[in-house]
Amino acid sequence: MSATAPAEPAPGDGGAWRQPVYRNPFRLAVSASPWRSAWYLACYLIVGSALTAAVLVTASIAAACAVTIAGLPLLIAASNVIRSCANTERRRLRAVFTAPVRVPYHELAQPGMLAQVSTRWRHDPATWRDIAYLLGLWLPLTILDTVVLAVWGWLLSWITLPLWYWAPWVQYHGSRIRGYELGFYFPHGPYGPGAVGVFVGSLPVALLAAAAGLAGFLMLNYALVAAARAHALAARALLRPPADPLAPAREVLASPGPLSILIPNER
Repeated sequence: MSATAPAEPAPGDGGAWRQPVYRNPFRLAVSASPWRSAWYLACYLIVGSALTAAVLVTASIAAACAVTIAGLPLLIAASNVIRSCANTERRRLRAVFTAPVRVPYHELAQPGMLAQVSTRWRHDPATWRDIAYLLGLWLPLTILDTVVLAVWGWLLSWITLPLWYWAPWVQYHGSRIRGYELGFYFPHGPYGPGAVGVFVGSLPVALLAAAAGLAGFLMLNYALVAAARAHALAARALLRPPADPLAPAREVLASPGPLSILIPNER
């Protein structure tokens, strides 16, 4: 029986992980964890890039017009776009965490455009935390997701090589050679010296490549889940309400003291 690592509770908002990590690599491969992680990362490369572009364009236009009165409605519209994009990412976090991330925005104390601009851009740190995630972390998260998904998908394709290795072909010295170049550099043809990689041109070689791909795929599933968790932790850290450093002290002050049982209740 394979052992299972418990789903660790994520501190604060978010609850526990939806992707349990099994110690048995075969059980992990057939579970939903790597596939859900791959879907979460792949969606970010499409949805996250679109959200980042929307925030960048809207915030740039609003910032350019902020020096005039006409810029007030643009600043309000920009904050609404930023909130909508951030809320989209909060909803996507439900694929990773069991509990939703709470929305941290301040309520408007007064009506009017000036009050809205002041509240959202000066007194509400959640707006700038949203920008930090949507714009500031876009490049490192995109690089992380792309590299992990590319290597994971590449190894996954090795497993299917026995089914299609014979279909592609390469041309060398005017002759076609059927097979798949599993590598990066073949200066003297598929079977020539100095090659960096393996040319899969027969079924035995394809089976060996499939076995190597399966081993790499099983191990990389752990890196895939870890990348999805790291991405989700970074998103949750900026998109949830900031932690109150005085919360433990407030709880102590609000709770009854050790001598409260000796003091009669006043009626």
